[in-house]
Amino acid sequence: MSTRLSNAQIAWRAAQDIEDGAYVNLGIGFPELVAKFQPPGRHAIFHTENGVLNFGESPPEGEEDWDLINAGKKAITLKPGAAFFHHADSFAMVRGGHLDVAILGTYEVAETGDLANWSTGPRGVPAVGGAMDLVHGAKRVAVITDHVTKDGRPKLVERCSLPLTGVGCVTRVYTSLAVLDIEDRHFVLREKLPGISVDELQGLTGARLVIPATVGDLVAPEV
Repeated sequence: MSTRLSNAQIAWRAAQDIEDGAYVNLGIGFPELVAKFQPPGRHAIFHTENGVLNFGESPPEGEEDWDLINAGKKAITLKPGAAFFHHADSFAMVRGGHLDVAILGTYEVAETGDLANWSTGPRGVPAVGGAMDLVHGAKRVAVITDHVTKDGRPKLVERCSLPLTGVGCVTRVYTSLAVLDIEDRHFVLREKLPGISVDELQGLTGARLVIPATVGDLVAPEV
């Protein structure tokens, strides 16, 4: 597809669904962009596994304090009321159900809600990491991703072929082409780019789409 949302636009769309006052964990890499796009008048409280709550945006280049980093080793700032805590306490927050939302990237997500966002392949990582705690500790788990891989293969599939991060954990997926909910073990289309037909979208999806009576337009600003 020549027309699709950029990573920043996908992150912007996901940010619009974060409730005011929500406690949120963002996965390393692409999901970290979500923090830049909080809607006016809303204040999310961001949590990072290495032990910071209520951190802010990245500091200007050259003004970093490298004692203040997130789980992806990127420099952060602090908001009033920010707190520091032990790594074990951080995971107690995750496992204790104190996070409202976790937003993660993915290699594959299945129509059953299964998530595969790590790999043991040639460019893989040595272990699943904290994501396996996040997907079962957070009250809501969303995924942001391109709709297809770089070589055009679907990332939304009937069954994941890669090692699973979690089973039946994802409830919403934001892609470069659409917004979909996972309900009753199916992808339910909620929004799509105006320039793509349902048939075209189905052709780029590796599982059957459920099409409700009303499907909204997926529109994001230039960000």
